[in-house]
Amino acid sequence: MNRIRVSRRVEKKLAKGLVLLEASDLTDIELTDQAVEVLSQDGKFLGSAYLSQQNKGIGWFISKEKVRFNQAFFEILFRKAKEARKPYYQDDLTTAFRLFNQEGDGFGGLTVDLYGDYAVFSWYNSFVYQIRKLIINAFKEVFPEVLGAYEKIRFKGLDYESAYVYGEEAPDYFTVLENGVLYQVFMDDGLMTGIFLDQHEVRGSLVDGLAMGKSLLNMFSYTAAFSVAAAMGGASETTSVDLAKRSRELSEAHFQANGLSTDNHRFIVMDVFEYFKYAKRKGLTYDVIVLDPPSFARNKKQTFSVAKDYHKLISQSLGILNQGGIIIASTNAANVSRQKFTEQIDKGFAGRRYQILNQYGLPADFAYNKKDESSNYLKVISMKVSK
Repeated sequence: MNRIRVSRRVEKKLAKGLVLLEASDLTDIELTDQAVEVLSQDGKFLGSAYLSQQNKGIGWFISKEKVRFNQAFFEILFRKAKEARKPYYQDDLTTAFRLFNQEGDGFGGLTVDLYGDYAVFSWYNSFVYQIRKLIINAFKEVFPEVLGAYEKIRFKGLDYESAYVYGEEAPDYFTVLENGVLYQVFMDDGLMTGIFLDQHEVRGSLVDGLAMGKSLLNMFSYTAAFSVAAAMGGASETTSVDLAKRSRELSEAHFQANGLSTDNHRFIVMDVFEYFKYAKRKGLTYDVIVLDPPSFARNKKQTFSVAKDYHKLISQSLGILNQGGIIIASTNAANVSRQKFTEQIDKGFAGRRYQILNQYGLPADFAYNKKDESSNYLKVISMKVSK
C-alpha cells in the first residue's frame, strides 16, 4: 500500500475529525484510485484513507487504524449501520430509508438506500466503483432479506447512470411507505427514484397536519411528494410546479397510489419564476409555500444558485402568500452553511418579521459526521410570516 505524507495543516484537520480530502490538502501527490496510509511530515502513522476524484474532494480519510478495505471490513460497517437503523425497521409506517450514509457510517463515497425489498447503491467515485463487488458481497451477508439491488453512478467517466445489480428485478414502478403515505418509486431510470428520502421528517410535518385546511404551493416539486404529504394531512388544495414535463405524470401517480382525487390538486409544468409572475397576474395566493430548489439550475433566461439567489424565492413568495402564511424553505447545498442560508432568507424578507416553527437537518437514518457541518447538508426552516 502506498504511503502519503501530509502537511501539519492537514494533520490538524484530520485530528479535528474532518475526513474529506481536498485538492489543496495534497498538492504534490499524483496517486489516485487507491488505498493509502497517511503519515505526518515526520513519518508518524495517522491512519488509512483512499484517493479518488469525485464531485467533492479527491478522497476520504477512513480510519485512524490500519485497515484493509476487504469484505470483512465492509461487513463490520454494514452491521453497525443496520443496528443503528433498528427504529426504522420497527416502524410499520415506513419502508423506505437510508441504510448507509457515506462518512456518517464510516466510509465516504458510498450510500445505500432501501426501498421496500430493494436496495440502491450509489457510487460517488471510481475507487469505490472498482471495489463494488466486495462491497456488494458484504452487503448480502448482512442484509440477506433484501430481494434485489440496483446501482447509481454519481461520478463522471462511465457510459451509464443506473443498472440492475443482483437478485430479483423490481417492477418498473412499485410503492413504498413513508409516514403511512404511499409513494410510487422506480429503481432503474436514471439517477432519480421518485422520492428524496432525506426529506421524510419535513413531509412528516405535513402528514401531521401543518397544512390542514390550507392551500399549498409546492415549487420545484419534482414528483410532488410534499404535495401528497400535505393532501394526506388534510390540505384543502395543492399546486405543484416543476419545469420537467414528466413531473406531472409521476406526481399524479403518488396521488393515485393513496386513492386521492386530483380535483383540488393541480400539476403545472412551468419555470418557477414564471409561475410567480403568473400567480401575481391572476391574483392567486396560498397559505403554505414550499421552496426546495436544486443547488444550481440554468435555463435559457437565467441561472439560479442557492448561495446567491435564494432570497429571490423568498421575496417572490411573500408577494403571493396569504396573511399569516407559512414558508417552508429548504436546501441541500452542502457549500451553503445554515448561517448563510438564514442570511439569504432574511435578505428575502427585507425586514418583514417571521416566526420559526421548526428547523430540520438530516434525519437519523442519514448519519453524518458530527464534526463537519457540511456533512449535515440538509437545511430546512419552516416559518410563519407575521401579519
